[in-house]
Amino acid sequence: MTDSHATTLDRLPEIGDVALCMGVFDGVHRGHLVLVQATARVARERRLRAVALVFDPHPDEVVRPGSVVPRLAPLHENLRRLSEAGIDEPVGVRFDEALRALAATEFLEALAPAIQVRALVMSPESAFGRNRSGTPDAMEALGRIAGFHVERVETLLTDSDEPISSGRIRRALADDSLDEANRLLGHPAYLEGMLNPTDEGSLRLDYHAALPAAATYRARTRGATPVEVELRIRSNGRIDLVGAPPGSDRIALDVLSRA
Repeated sequence: MTDSHATTLDRLPEIGDVALCMGVFDGVHRGHLVLVQATARVARERRLRAVALVFDPHPDEVVRPGSVVPRLAPLHENLRRLSEAGIDEPVGVRFDEALRALAATEFLEALAPAIQVRALVMSPESAFGRNRSGTPDAMEALGRIAGFHVERVETLLTDSDEPISSGRIRRALADDSLDEANRLLGHPAYLEGMLNPTDEGSLRLDYHAALPAAATYRARTRGATPVEVELRIRSNGRIDLVGAPPGSDRIALDVLSRA
């Protein structure tokens, strides 16, 4: 599902000269923050705007039609976290077959004139464009001609020397390892949805969420007055919420621990 906050390349906001990073940024975990914080730093040093392009839907869903990637958070929550982490302009961009077909150079050209890339921040695994041709080495060579800087950042590894990835966090949630998932995220796992008015306590999600394993959890509502609630996830996918504030409709939750 494409979030309504994702835009097409011909409708990008007019931002100007930027330091740019890009990716899916699902969950905005600790590994992402290395890239994000480097982008914010480079932007300050070069007097640019810090921009993150956030692709939605997940590119794997376009590359493999019919597949669904469970999400650690909907797009608008990822954009909020990126802004909170120091990005001046987080921009959701619709990933579709037309975008997938662009070569890396064509993609950068398509960003202009709304977004003028003066610095590109990349990790060793970063690659974009048709056939993932936009590698750090290729972009450094292009940057020398086109006049932009490439800033390389190292991948954040855990104690086991494994990179932190959204896929790894999804697996931890599914394997009943919420504590590990939250450690890799650097914040509690997130869920949001609507309380079903005809089925008291039932929570209906409107995105394909990466759910923790079936169990009962402690969770905390978002909002002006956070409230701790009990979150019950059943093996059939039903989600029940016990202790939601009266009058609640849409609920955003931080999932803290097993109950």
